[in-house]
Amino acid sequence: MSNVKIVTDSSAILSDEEVEAYNVTVIPMSLMIDGELYQDGITIGRNEFLDKMKAAKALPTTSQPPIGEFTKVYEQLVSDGSSVISIHMSAGLSGTVNAAKQAAEIVDGDITVIDTTFIDRAEAFQVLAAAELAQQGATTDDILRQIALTREKSVSHIFVAEMDNLVKGGRISKTAGAVANLLNIHAGIHIEDGGFKIDVKARGVKAIKKYMHKLITEMQSIPEGMHRIDVSHAGVPEKAQALAETLQTAFPDVTVHTFETSPNSATHAGAGALAIAYETK
Repeated sequence: MSNVKIVTDSSAILSDEEVEAYNVTVIPMSLMIDGELYQDGITIGRNEFLDKMKAAKALPTTSQPPIGEFTKVYEQLVSDGSSVISIHMSAGLSGTVNAAKQAAEIVDGDITVIDTTFIDRAEAFQVLAAAELAQQGATTDDILRQIALTREKSVSHIFVAEMDNLVKGGRISKTAGAVANLLNIHAGIHIEDGGFKIDVKARGVKAIKKYMHKLITEMQSIPEGMHRIDVSHAGVPEKAQALAETLQTAFPDVTVHTFETSPNSATHAGAGALAIAYETK
């Protein structure tokens, strides 16, 4: 029986330990900042990206890896007869899935491309579910079923501290963004059907904290309980740690980790953003 190898993009927030332990191949996303091209995690680090984003004349742009990068990776992985499952960020937010599918059609091998409909750590949940089973020798069909189940059980909420990037990225109107900044409005967003949906626009930090606590209370009422909970952030590690500690207290049976988010997520949500991703049992 051939092995199944797992591929993802750098928008899936995975620790170095997870990548190494599960032998996941991560293809870097491309980033353009004031005319200069970078590769996420290769030619620019996440903290460096946030600094450059703040200083940039225009909102950085992110794009899928070139099709040639996918074909090169796929050809190498299938050369020993292995199958590949390539798991990527939402097609509603990036063309990465389409680029991966085009590459899969070019390469002679068993390659399945998956749209997670998520980004960030919720994307990573599907990657980890697949990689854990692949390491155990599971078949492609079994792994695909688990990916679908993990997707159904995953939720991602994002808390936006400033509206500028949402305006520049066309997620809200310039007028709404100007009013929001003037009134110190923060946004609570969740990912639904592969895109962003604004749940609440709250005035001031206290209001958004109230919304966070309401969300945690709702999470506690879910009868199945929690399998994983993680926090990611865009340049605010202290706030992320404080949120993680609150979640850890609320869910003592689950270990809550914090992660620096990817440039893709930071570009959409802006500096200072926080996110809670969870997967139910």
